[in-house]
Amino acid sequence: MATAGPSSRRSADRGSAGRRRRWAAALGVTALAVAGAGVTAPSAGALATASATASVSVDFPTHCVPPPIAGIPPIDGTTTAQITVDNAAPKVGDTVTVTYKVTKPAAGNPVNIALPADIMTPTGKVTLTGAQSGSVTVTGPKKNPPVPGLGEFPPFEMTGTFTVTAPGEIKLSPGDYNIHTSYVLELDTPCTVTNPPAPVSETVVATDDGGPVNERTITLGTASGKPGDRVTVTGAGFTPNTDVTVAGWNGSAPTADKLTSKSTATGGFTFRPKINDPATVGIVAFEGSGWDPAKGAGPAAYTLVGDVPPLSQQLNTLVASGTLSMTQAGDSVQLTSVDFGQGGSSTGDLNAVTVKDFRGGPAGWSLTGRVTDFSGPGGKIDAGKLSWTPSCSTKAGSPSTCAAGSAGVVGSAGATLAATPNGAMTGGEFTVGAKVALDVPAFTAPGAYTGVLTLTLT
Repeated sequence: MATAGPSSRRSADRGSAGRRRRWAAALGVTALAVAGAGVTAPSAGALATASATASVSVDFPTHCVPPPIAGIPPIDGTTTAQITVDNAAPKVGDTVTVTYKVTKPAAGNPVNIALPADIMTPTGKVTLTGAQSGSVTVTGPKKNPPVPGLGEFPPFEMTGTFTVTAPGEIKLSPGDYNIHTSYVLELDTPCTVTNPPAPVSETVVATDDGGPVNERTITLGTASGKPGDRVTVTGAGFTPNTDVTVAGWNGSAPTADKLTSKSTATGGFTFRPKINDPATVGIVAFEGSGWDPAKGAGPAAYTLVGDVPPLSQQLNTLVASGTLSMTQAGDSVQLTSVDFGQGGSSTGDLNAVTVKDFRGGPAGWSLTGRVTDFSGPGGKIDAGKLSWTPSCSTKAGSPSTCAAGSAGVVGSAGATLAATPNGAMTGGEFTVGAKVALDVPAFTAPGAYTGVLTLTLT
């Protein structure tokens, strides 16, 4: 039991949308048109030279929800954490290993009863902003020192990987995390960032060598199970008709719980390995004889829960998990016109986007957008002239609550439209929109100008 204590994607030139494989994501494209848009000089397209910054420890306010059985209301505290990477200067297509170290959790033991060692399993997310947006799932081993009664939880580390998909500065911030305890009962203490994103702890600078991007992904049918249970693992983006191994993950390497079979002609698979190793904190999949991040996917968080106690009977049912998807009300937006010689703000509303998260797991989602330059008879209007004010509403009864992204420039680098945090159980239906405004320069050549806004859900 626990409670609060005192203390993008690579650009479209990678191939047609029909060939893209994205983990739990859908692609939305909206054309934005304006009459009387202006001429600006084309961008040079050169990436500004930048340097990776040293990793720093950061503090951020955190909202922790203790297990209901503790009978204690949520308490707001402060988490101290640090993000580090194994490669601060990767190339596009490289796999970067991320370590999320919580040096001071905002949660602790709520009762005056000592908790034994090795009962805590942490999972969490690292938030990516800048040249690449999204989040990285991280998991930690089931390992901890004894926790005294009413004592603070000890520090812990979680690791995960992400594939670099865009050149430039990629900023990493600590995200939400969850502490699962396996002692007498299986309990979770989800802790969310109060004002996301948390401060940036690490920055990497990626360069583009034109090499291939690892688009292999896996999703799990369930986020937990008893020792000996089978977990449904669905993969995509692997080499067609090749041997793929799905295995348990102990936080640093695959376990002996493995299942190897062939991928389909389209590079997909659905395997159901049996997981027994008590050290398992996730699931990975890879091609070849051993784990290689460049030819693998994961880890996806997975927790082993306790067995049935003596003189009891376990009753089972199944709630099937679904998918993360989105739809939009239309694919064209007509912005208001502006006058030649005056220019000014050309405004409109994005078509409503409906996000449905029916996965039933601990992961939240992030919806981001990026826009092209606006092209017309007089040249181009730079993508950086488009800004938006996002909005997001949550359908009643949804486990998650969505938060609109910050108002500001969209541009070719992109920005967050809306997101939901990680939690013990996430999901629901959400309606996302935005008011958009294009700053048209004065004396823009008359005519119709069009840009394309691409939405990515992860």
